[in-house]
Amino acid sequence: MVWLRRLRPLHRWVGVPLTLLILLSSLTGILLGWKKYVAVLQPPVQRGASLEARDWQPLHLISAAAEVGLREHLGVAPGPIDRLDVRPSKGVAKVLFRQGFWEVQVDLTTARVLSVDRRASDFIETLHDGSFLGEASRAAMSTLLGLGLLVLSFSGLWLWWGPKRVRRSTPSARDT
Repeated sequence: MVWLRRLRPLHRWVGVPLTLLILLSSLTGILLGWKKYVAVLQPPVQRGASLEARDWQPLHLISAAAEVGLREHLGVAPGPIDRLDVRPSKGVAKVLFRQGFWEVQVDLTTARVLSVDRRASDFIETLHDGSFLGEASRAAMSTLLGLGLLVLSFSGLWLWWGPKRVRRSTPSARDT
């Protein structure tokens, strides 16, 4: 049972720093769960003029319109485009930029800019997965969280169950 005594400090030393990562991951996870319902976290999807794909402009024109729209909004040239998120059910394309978490929604039919806004949810996601410090930190954070939670789960279970097991196996004072 000497190793049981050594398990307590391990549980404590893993638990204290891991608590910060768990809190960060939990709080950002809650916010990410609500991103579709809270406009501050993610801009609501606008509606385009037509839902018919044959009426839509080519994607290179949509990209160019988004770059012009963001340049006019910021007053400086935007960074490179990260991705285009086409929403056929809305007739809109969300153009997401790599720098600044900017989103420009463009009507697929007219190539008119419908909205320019920041996506707080993208920043929150970088906090959630640890990638705000770089791609290597994403893997490190998820590995630390996973291994730390495993250690805490098993050591916590043993710290709870071990003493119960010892008490059952030793005769109590009242039995003598």
